[in-house]
Amino acid sequence: MSKVSLNRREALKAGAALLPLAAASAAFSKGAAAQKGKVVVGVATTGFRDYTNQRLARELARRGVHTVQLFLTQSDSNYWKYNGRNDLSDLTPERSKEIADTYRTAGISIHSLGVYTNLIHPDEAERQANLDYFEAMMQVGAHMGVRAFITEAGHHHPEGPAPRLPHHFQEEVWGMMVATGKQLAKIAERYDATVLVEPYFGSFFASAKRTRVFLEDVDSPRIRALLDPANLLELNDLEEMFDQLEPYIDCLHAKDRKLHVARGVPAGQGDLDYRKFVTLAATRTPNAPLILEYVGSKDYEQALAHLRKTMRAVGVAEA
Repeated sequence: MSKVSLNRREALKAGAALLPLAAASAAFSKGAAAQKGKVVVGVATTGFRDYTNQRLARELARRGVHTVQLFLTQSDSNYWKYNGRNDLSDLTPERSKEIADTYRTAGISIHSLGVYTNLIHPDEAERQANLDYFEAMMQVGAHMGVRAFITEAGHHHPEGPAPRLPHHFQEEVWGMMVATGKQLAKIAERYDATVLVEPYFGSFFASAKRTRVFLEDVDSPRIRALLDPANLLELNDLEEMFDQLEPYIDCLHAKDRKLHVARGVPAGQGDLDYRKFVTLAATRTPNAPLILEYVGSKDYEQALAHLRKTMRAVGVAEA
């Protein structure tokens, strides 16, 4: 560090020169704060397997939660199967409407339905069966009045010795997945629906950039993105995630993860910078709800309190 001495006149002159910079900085900070809108906070129902829909709706409404991402995992509607498909034959139009009405009567809207079937399976017949299952979920959504659906690409681990390159990174799989994405877009078009794909660092959508390139290749307004920053924390900084995916993001998952660890945890229990996350969400994607995930009856209140406290700390209001 060098030492520089200034006389009084020089010091005043230097200070005057800095005033416009300080004013510009203050104006920028004030403008950024003003651009933060109200953000919707919701809860994914995946972890509430011990609750009926009615009990869960009452519980969330009591805590001021007015939005859910519905996974059909409740004790009276157990239809969801991760990375596969389930029998929906007795999920009739009447039953579907009844489930949706349970939440809406409690003042809770259903943002989207979780599907998460396997779109990356190498067997064409298996992929088609999963696309048929996806369409069946869209039919359920139509009866519920829900038109947004969430999925990952899915996972495939072939039998025998592990290949040198994981299945989801093999060259021919990219073209197969883009073709599957285009098929899914055509199905979504029939139901006036939107499918949000969720990246995860250990899957086909392994980074924000890879997900963006996939969305560009599919090139359909029916296929968009759900950003879960905890899923990409290992590979991308928060700014990178939003820089790559901002035009496509319709929903955000609010959970957490420790660095170099595969397992996700509730909000506030990992290494994700929640102040930065909430600020970026409010300024870059204010219309995308923040949906708490990886929570259930035992820990959702703690995660909800952490998210709300962080929002207040950075000046983001809850819608």
